Amino acid sequence: MALRDETLAFIGCGMMGEAMVKGLLREGLVDPRQIVASHPRAERCLELENRYGVNVTNDNAEAASDATIVIIAVKPQFLAEVVADLEGVVKMDATVLSVVAGATMARLGSDFGVSRVVRVMPNTPAQIGRGISVWTATETVDETGQRKVRAILSALGAEEYVTHEKELDMATALSGTGPAYVFLFMEALIDAGVHMGFSRRVAEKLVFETVLGAAEFAKGEPHHLAKLRNQVTSPGGTSAEAQYQLERGGLRTVLSDAVWAAYRRCQQLGGAADTDTNGRSLK
Repeated sequence: MALRDETLAFIGCGMMGEAMVKGLLREGLVDPRQIVASHPRAERCLELENRYGVNVTNDNAEAASDATIVIIAVKPQFLAEVVADLEGVVKMDATVLSVVAGATMARLGSDFGVSRVVRVMPNTPAQIGRGISVWTATETVDETGQRKVRAILSALGAEEYVTHEKELDMATALSGTGPAYVFLFMEALIDAGVHMGFSRRVAEKLVFETVLGAAEFAKGEPHHLAKLRNQVTSPGGTSAEAQYQLERGGLRTVLSDAVWAAYRRCQQLGGAADTDTNGRSLK
């Protein structure tokens, strides 16, 4: 096992942190005793301990003190507090893996006093092992280190390494936030089905299976999506009329604007991660 000799500390074990713990244990990549999870609420710690058999604590420093891989899985606005908690605690040769939106590797390396930094943007389907995680790392994360990162991320689903760190902010806006766009689209389709007269149960089943099937079909086809779309669009038919209304309503423009807005917001959150709890710059 790539992670056989590692000790993993999860600093902030909320939704995404738990998804990673669950995936690692499900795939047999680590033993529960190799994991220490920290969370400020005692009841959450107890929940994680009972559910997964991992070590738990509400003390971030205690969790990270002996860890070889420290996973930072908190919201950007709480990063400054974590940095203060872990000052002088993280081992210099440890790898810090961050899923904090907008927080740069340079900032993380400086804050935690390490040179091995990995920045990851997963998404919510990781909870069922069907996510996509986009990641990059500092040059000091060697081939062996990268293999360990891939092992961790494989427990969440697919993974994609990128060379340029700016692509992490882009991934945040596209794939990280992407499930929200899809859920909203599905919700609108279901509501339209109910409006036509379907029961909500039937409308949901039709939409879920349609979206799942369309995605799997498109993924396995070499053709551009436009060609696949044209295959189900007869001249003067129902698909043609529906697509005309979608284009008329500016669907492409609205989606593009939404992704760009998410991208800009990610960059703003990165700026917030570089300030302390009083809004003062940490740079």
